[in-house]
Amino acid sequence: MKRTSDNQILRFAITVATVCGIVVVYFKWLPVNPTTVGFTFLLATLMVSAAWGLRYSIFMAIVAALAYNYFFLPPILRFTIAETQNWVALFAFLLTAIIASELSDRARHESVKSNQRRREVERLYAFSQQLLVSENVFELLNLIPKHIVDSFGVTGAAMFLEAKQETYYLDNNSRPLFSIEQLKAICGRGEPVLDREHGFCFMPLRMGVRSVGSIGLAGCELSRETLEAIGSLTAIAIERASTVDQLTKSEAARESDRLRSVLLDSVTHEFRTPLTSIKASAETLLSDVDLDKPLRKDLLTVINEESDRLNRLIGEAAEVAQLDSHQLELHFHPHEMREAIEAAIDKSGPALQCHPLQSTIPDKLPMVRMDVDRVTEVLVHLLDNAGRYSPAGTRIQITVELRKSEVVTSVADHGPGIDDLERDMIFEKFYRGRNQRMIAQGTGMGLAIAKAIVELHGGKIGVTSQVGRGSLFFFSLPTI
Repeated sequence: MKRTSDNQILRFAITVATVCGIVVVYFKWLPVNPTTVGFTFLLATLMVSAAWGLRYSIFMAIVAALAYNYFFLPPILRFTIAETQNWVALFAFLLTAIIASELSDRARHESVKSNQRRREVERLYAFSQQLLVSENVFELLNLIPKHIVDSFGVTGAAMFLEAKQETYYLDNNSRPLFSIEQLKAICGRGEPVLDREHGFCFMPLRMGVRSVGSIGLAGCELSRETLEAIGSLTAIAIERASTVDQLTKSEAARESDRLRSVLLDSVTHEFRTPLTSIKASAETLLSDVDLDKPLRKDLLTVINEESDRLNRLIGEAAEVAQLDSHQLELHFHPHEMREAIEAAIDKSGPALQCHPLQSTIPDKLPMVRMDVDRVTEVLVHLLDNAGRYSPAGTRIQITVELRKSEVVTSVADHGPGIDDLERDMIFEKFYRGRNQRMIAQGTGMGLAIAKAIVELHGGKIGVTSQVGRGSLFFFSLPTI
């Protein structure tokens, strides 16, 4: 308050000093006719009005009129006027100065209001953009008070939601500023409360005629129109985010049902083959037929291999479920890629028994932070596919190389290749090549699992292929 008072006194002093300066210039140094002096006083008064407002310009007009009378209207250096026309000139000057000051002050106020409205519209636009960014309801509700403070320069904000019966604050310092009962009352009445004297504003959040909550602002100097726009935008954003959240959950539920159905169909079909083989072998062994030792061993081998196959199918199905629910646990440790490759070759013996294998692994490669068992699983899937879809006797090649800060591992085969249309879909769950479904058995889960594991390691997986010449599957993992 003291600083404001000092500023006002200084402005009044400057107006007096300006009048004195004009008097000195025209009375002592530059003699001119009274008309020129009057116009100079009028111009100075208009400038003060435009800069500081009406009160200073009227004060300056009165001081200028007195100086004009005393120094420039006959008789000079006396507060009397000898001729009627000089009286008319004096009052015309004073009236013109006051009217012009009033018009200038009004124009100045309109300009200030126009700029304020423009800034508020810009802030509303920025606020609406911030509301559209988040589609997560929980995140949005907690961020709305912060968005209001950041966009409109208020000192505190709180929001009450009727549906949840919860209040959201900017921070702990804002809690004592807003009464929950008052926020609930504003929501119930549906009418704003503007306490301009203390800088508090309360607005209902309305969707049409329905109130969904209320907001409270501290340090608020915003217009009622802007406050109503804030309330409407906030209500719309909350309803939109809630709708998107519900649709997302519904879509997720439908997708989960679809995946469950596809998984059941795929796994059920694949289960029948090993179960049939196991059943037939077991019934033969249990029959009264006298079997020689080699035949009995063959039947037991069938049971053992098909049991392993069945166990692998169940494991893949369980792993897909874990990946979909984000429950797959990884144990990261520094390892050499050679460890995973050697383990994968040992596990892929049956798939590689008809194919010569060539591996190119540099001796000095940086360590990779990985779950070695899971990366081994990725390589097993790639080697299994290469062995399954390549003609017997063709070579399978494993290559490892360092590219910038990544270790890239590739598996090349001489199979039928993958056309361009299928290349983007080959890593989708349960997808199998159109021309390969009748050639080799499978569920279409292997490459999808491999992709998910690689991406959980922060890497990438892909394929380059030429129809009739073969495919090269590769994946990259960041080095330590």
